Amino acid sequence: MSRRVIAVFFVLIASGVLWQRASGPEVSARAPPATEPAGRSVRTKLPAEARDTIDLIRQGGPFPYRQDGQEFGNREGLLPDADRGFYREYTVSTPGSANRGARRIVTGGTPPWEWYYTEDHYRSFRPLAQQEISSP
Repeated sequence: MSRRVIAVFFVLIASGVLWQRASGPEVSARAPPATEPAGRSVRTKLPAEARDTIDLIRQGGPFPYRQDGQEFGNREGLLPDADRGFYREYTVSTPGSANRGARRIVTGGTPPWEWYYTEDHYRSFRPLAQQEISSP
């Protein structure tokens, strides 16, 4: 082969690799989630009240707030795109708060297979690891 053919060959391979990396993996709301975080990540320890909320979600309630279990619209766009009704939100009580506070758990799927925590009322999320949502 001539050097020119070999050079073109390597350029094509390199272009394909770079294009694949730039396009990234596809996210589907129908399949279990990838391990990558959604949106900006909240790097805090999960509070004990979140553990209580996770237990209630797994038991199917009863929930302390009428809004718990309602559809979460993901209007902020920080979670992976999904069909309407895929995400549900639940209140994580905040001791000393006069209202529901800012902490929530958002789940995806029925039964849930995606779990996210926000402590700042949807400005950021962090995916919950399996050990955080499993029974102790």
